[in-house]
Amino acid sequence: MFLKDIIQELKDIKKNNLFRYLREIILLDPIHAIIEGKEVTLFCSNNYLGLTHHKEVIKAAKEALERYGVGAGAARLISGHNPLYTELETALAKFKQTEKTLVFPTGYTTNIGTISALVSRRDAIFCDRLAHASIIDGCLLSGARFFRFKHNDLAHLEKLIKEANTFRRRLIITEGVFSMDGDISPLPEIYEIAKKYDAILLVDDAHGTGVLGEGRGSLFHFNIKGERIIQMATLSKAIGALGGFVAGNKDLIDYLINKARSFIFTTALPPSVIAAAKKAIEIIEKEPEHLKRLKENIYFLRKGLHDLGFKLPSYPTPIIPLILGNEEDALDLSKKLFDAGFFIPAIRPPTVPKGSSRLRITISSVHKKEDIESLLDAIEFFYHRDRHRGR
Repeated sequence: MFLKDIIQELKDIKKNNLFRYLREIILLDPIHAIIEGKEVTLFCSNNYLGLTHHKEVIKAAKEALERYGVGAGAARLISGHNPLYTELETALAKFKQTEKTLVFPTGYTTNIGTISALVSRRDAIFCDRLAHASIIDGCLLSGARFFRFKHNDLAHLEKLIKEANTFRRRLIITEGVFSMDGDISPLPEIYEIAKKYDAILLVDDAHGTGVLGEGRGSLFHFNIKGERIIQMATLSKAIGALGGFVAGNKDLIDYLINKARSFIFTTALPPSVIAAAKKAIEIIEKEPEHLKRLKENIYFLRKGLHDLGFKLPSYPTPIIPLILGNEEDALDLSKKLFDAGFFIPAIRPPTVPKGSSRLRITISSVHKKEDIESLLDAIEFFYHRDRHRGR
């Protein structure tokens, strides 16, 4: 009976154009790969600065691998941690200009562990409706009263938090840059609400770190500092490695070391990954040309899509959604672009709300102008041809 139900559910998923499957990908460099025997240009990666293939990052990983071996062996509280961890967390604290940081194995474990450690049944969470799944799961795990405010709607947030005045702690959660739309949260206004109602503000800056504020993130983009702010970010996007981290007050970090279950009960990162992340942070700080090229590519692609008739806000982020509406149209355009040599998977529910299926284009600093021009030509040909035919 159990297997029969699963098979039926899979049939329903396929019928609704929501079926997903794993693809094998052979990376040739940060933006080129072989998929299903075909060489394609990637416009779907979060590798915004191309640091996965930077020579100095690779060198640092190799040296750590040869010196310390492949794996960590156990959780950090069980067998101690490699000295590279201390170096990385010190570098991240300096980078984010906070007292201390704590590195987790992934961004997902960072969010679920941090949120569920900070609040419980006596507390309330106020979370943007379009926040990432890891944030939602952390909120649900915490057991706190969970309120979701309309996306970037300050009036709705204030209404909810004003009415919820009986809780021990109140935690506001938003993203710096939203992963599916590429828009930026109104952080200055949200922080003012946090101060007004004695709340904590947790900013997931996974897609802002390495991109905004000279690479330091969304809070630096707005020049916001304050004791009641907690920053979360990943090491797996612009930084190009793996892991997540929390940056904030020293006491907060000591608390998470003792209370965040997804930190306590998981094996530490491999030394090679830690070394790679540390070197990538150094490169972001010392080689601003990577971010400069990324900004130029963002502007060039956004302008090109605007000239093709797409209505896009002028956000300075590398995430550009082409919202097509239904799942079938998104899958169809994705396949046609793949056949033309571009890999941009269709994003469908439940990742995005129903009726907003899209191609989520992401740009990198290592894309060349001709790569972008070729993509624009292909989108113009397929999208406008199909619209003309009434698809």
